[in-house]
Formats: sequence, structure tokens, C-alpha cells
Amino acid sequence: MIDEETSPSGAARDRGKTIHGEPANAGHRVLAPDDAEVEAYLEVALDAPPPERAPTVSDRSTAERDLVAVLDFGSQFSQLIARRVRELNVYSELVPFDTPVDELIARGTRAVILSGGPNSVYDEDAPRPDAAIWSAGLPVLGICYGAQLMAHELGGEVLSASKREYGPATVSVTHDDGLFCGIDGDQAVWMSHGDSIVRLPAGFVGTAQTASTPFAGLAAPERGLYGIQFHPEVAHTPRGRDVLRNFVHGIAGLQSSWTPANFIEESVDEIRRRVDEHAQRTGSDGRVICALSGGVDSAVAAALVHRAVGDRLTCIYVDHGLMRKKESELLRATFEQNLGMQLVMVDAGDRFLARLEGVDDPEQKRKIIGDEFIRVFEEEAARLGRIDFLTQGTLYPDVIESATSETKAAQKIKTHHNVGGLPSDLRFALIEPLRFLFKDEVRAVGLELGLPEAMVLRQPFPGPGLAIRIIGEVTAERLDTLRDADWVVIDEIKAAGLYRSLWQSFAILTPVRSVGVMGDGRTYANVVAIRAVTSEDGMTADWAKLPYDVLGRISSRIVNEVPGVNRVVYDISSKPPATIEWE
Repeated sequence: MIDEETSPSGAARDRGKTIHGEPANAGHRVLAPDDAEVEAYLEVALDAPPPERAPTVSDRSTAERDLVAVLDFGSQFSQLIARRVRELNVYSELVPFDTPVDELIARGTRAVILSGGPNSVYDEDAPRPDAAIWSAGLPVLGICYGAQLMAHELGGEVLSASKREYGPATVSVTHDDGLFCGIDGDQAVWMSHGDSIVRLPAGFVGTAQTASTPFAGLAAPERGLYGIQFHPEVAHTPRGRDVLRNFVHGIAGLQSSWTPANFIEESVDEIRRRVDEHAQRTGSDGRVICALSGGVDSAVAAALVHRAVGDRLTCIYVDHGLMRKKESELLRATFEQNLGMQLVMVDAGDRFLARLEGVDDPEQKRKIIGDEFIRVFEEEAARLGRIDFLTQGTLYPDVIESATSETKAAQKIKTHHNVGGLPSDLRFALIEPLRFLFKDEVRAVGLELGLPEAMVLRQPFPGPGLAIRIIGEVTAERLDTLRDADWVVIDEIKAAGLYRSLWQSFAILTPVRSVGVMGDGRTYANVVAIRAVTSEDGMTADWAKLPYDVLGRISSRIVNEVPGVNRVVYDISSKPPATIEWE
């Protein structure tokens, strides 16, 4: 099976590298650089050995929780499969394709899904699962390459198709095997394959077909084995989630026990136990620090740890002067006043501006901001005395063990935006309470914890802040201009009821100046660009088709309310080929 998107002519050439061509340390997400938060600078130590990662609540209690294991054969949709299962409130993890069945069972696996992938099953070096998977008694669902593996490994035949299927197709259900329960006979689906199953293994029946694929579905229900050629996890398969629900709930019989409330209870108990044991063993107070960025991830991580250890947590917020209007005030009100946390706020704006003076290269900006952030954070941490733990908002996509040859077993933290690192003599044990959550789950947990919607549901914001939304040199004057313009954009987007339907929306201060006429006089002033995109995860994005009246109000207000701006343009580039951020 050849996935078009992951074929040698597609994204696979870049897998295993950052956007800058450097070796990647994470899985599929390394090419999605647009939502890194400030505290992410703490997550990589370039010159120091990586910190020891202690077992987390998910590591310890997986065997006590029903688990759907997604065996990753390299599809760009592998993460999405796990996310879709979790949307059914059933816990799911992405694991290497060759994970031994005994290990899966020991981890509490109750069902297995085989992902798609870029290979053909008849290739000599094609990735294959532990052969025991077919006879272990676990329900197995093969998707695309996974379905072809099932057929090939069990005695069927898979060949290169005379007519490949990429994109929309119509599947006709020919046999109700439980997987298609409650689903109409003809269904719109998304295909991405160049190989097809042409002969079924003994004991299997065909369950679906298309005009060019005789076996778009196969099943051996008495053995718990099911396969489908299409991708149920993508939005382009409208009833795909129902197919997954039928497998997870109906066939595997799993209960919906993966909820924000249950996660919070387990996490708080585990964090408290771990900190208390360390304090008793070392005679310390078990003190914890957390670098707050103003973003969702660090906020939710801090709230979880605070619920577990109370005043033993101190949050440090380094205000680099590159935040949007009123964001620092919101953070102070939330954490210090509303939640009663110990909060150290450091006004370091002048320090960052001084180091950014005269710098216009975006990579230099990132390096400077990351380095200065670490310097400030280290100074403040040293003032607090002995610290035992550092809390980080690391998310599951950052630590996934990818099954691709380039990144398999690379359970490390993202490097794509992180240019600083913890000094080798500043060592803490890590608390990463979110490292098994996707972004949407983090938001759900944040709301359950009582964090304000304005913080939990806010759009992603880059770690370097407004510095990478100012094209060229960053100055106090240009920051003020961009802040005012960005405020107008967000204000009008929210007023139109569009904020939550957009992945990101913001203003960019371009290096361009243009001639205009204001008050019967000639002006030569700044051009501001507006960027608004829709996306599910930031890995791909489409420009948002904002109503003309909303764009008109944004333009009119910026030109009239923001000094030094006389022209507003709208960015209609998708990702790819463009990135979401301009720098």
C-alpha cells in the first residue's frame, strides 16, 4: 500500500527532520511548529544530558485501565486514530508496530488497531507486527495498510492495483459484521492506497467494496479480526467515527472511562504520592516549580500540580514583553488571585528588547529569546532555594514513540522551536502530568479544573511571542503597533462569534510601508497583514473564509485606531505550502 501523502515524493522525505532540516527528536508532530509555548524552551537541553523521566500516572496505571493500542506503521493519520478513540472516552496509545503481544497485554490492551502506512506488504522490508497478534484473542482492526497486512499475513493476496484510489470514494457494505452496524449500505469514505486485497484468507468474508476495490472490508468475526481499506479516522469519512465506535464499544466491549474527571483524580494522587515519597526519602520539602507561559499547557499542568501539592508549588512567569495586550494581567488574576498559587512574575521586557536590538533574522530572534528566557528562569529559580521538581506542559504528541524507521523509539521532546536548554548543573526531576494528553484533552481537563475559558480555550500562541509576528527588527514602538492591531483582530473575531471556529487568528506587522491618504494628506505608513486559519491540529491548515463585513471592520478599525498604519491586507495562503506563522 502506498499512501500518497507519505510516499517518497511527499512528506516522508522530511520525516525525521525539523523544519530547519535538523534531525528530529519527536514523532509526526515535528513539522507542526506553530503552537510552541514559552515554557517549551525548558524542554530541551542541547548541551546537557536529557533529564531522567520518571514514570507518570499513565505509566503506572495503564494495566488498570482498558487500553486500545494503535500499532503505528507510519501513516500520517496514526495520531488521529488514537485521538478518535479517546473521543469515545476510551484510553488509547500509539505504540511501535512491532511491540510484542505479551507487552501489549501486560499494559492492559483490550483491543488493537493497525494503522495505515507508506509501505507495500509484499516488500521485503515491509514493517510487520508480532505474528502472535492474530491469535492472541484480542479484537484487531486493520486500517488501510493494516487491513492489507491482515490479509497478506494470514494467507490472502495483495497486489498493486490497476486503478489506485486517492481521495473521496463510495463504499458499499456487502456484509454486516458488526463494524457497520447502524450504517447505511453506501458510504462516502476517504481512500489513500495503491495496493488492493485481491484474495481473502481462509475463514474471512468480504464486508465492503468499491467500484475498483473488491475487498474494501474483510472480517473473521469468530477470531475478532476486522479490516477496512478506507480511513475512518479522517473528517472526509463522515461515518468513520461510528465505525470506530462499533469496533471499540460494540466488538471490543470497552467502557467510556477515560474522562477528564478520572484523569484529574489519578494524576493528583500520583503526583502527591511521588512528591511525598521523594520528600521522605531525601528529607526535603518536596518543592516544585513551574514555568508559566500564559499558554494552555503550562496553565493546566500548574493547576494539576497545585491541586496535588498546594503551596509547595511556585510558578514562575517570565514576562518577556512580547505577549499580547492584557495577557500578563489575565495570568496574574487567574493564578495569584483566583487560584491562590504562589506566583513569581518577572518583568524582563527591557532585557529581551536590549538583546533583540538590531536583529531581524527570525532564527536569531528565536535563539536570543530562548537563551534569555533560560537565563532569567535560572536566576529566579536560584532565589527560591532548594527545588526538587520541575513541572512541564509536555503533551503526548511530543513524546510519541513513532513507528517510522527515522523516529521509532524516539521518546524525546520536541526540538523544532527550542533553542535554549537547562544548564547541566541545574537538575530537577520532571513532573509532566500532561504527557499522555492531546491538546483537546488538555483543554477539557483545564475546564474541569475550573480554569477560565479565556485561558483554556484560547488559540495557540508561539513561544517567541510577537517577536515572530514582527517581520524585521523588534522595537518597543513596533510592539505597541502590533499589540494594538492584534487586539482589534481578536476583538472583531470574537464579536462575530468566530473565535472558537478558528485555529488561529492574528495580525502581522510587515516590514513594508505604503503610501496612503488620511485627512486629505499623504501618508507613508506601515502595512499590517491579517492571518486566520482553520485546522484540527496545526499540522495542515486552510485560510479562513472570513465574512467580508468582518474583514472590513477589522481593516477600518486598525487604520483608524492604530497610529502609523494605513493599509491592511489578508493572507490567503494555506499550509502547506505556507506556514501558519510568518516567521
